[in-house]
Amino acid sequence: MKFETFILRGLFVACILVCGLILAGMITAKPTPVQLAASSPVSALLASAPSTCALPAGGNMVCLRAAG
Repeated sequence: MKFETFILRGLFVACILVCGLILAGMITAKPTPVQLAASSPVSALLASAPSTCALPAGGNMVCLRAAG
């Protein structure tokens, strides 16, 4: 067996091993669910929003503001 063939087979085995470990990590991962607004009402979130538009004026940009 030639040296190049040995190196290529070793590289192939290493790549397959790394891909298998990454796939196993993705399959067995158990992420925790995120609850962003579970305990606070929407009005409390809107009250903490800035009252002025942070975007520079110009063009066709629209800045949404809460009516309150």
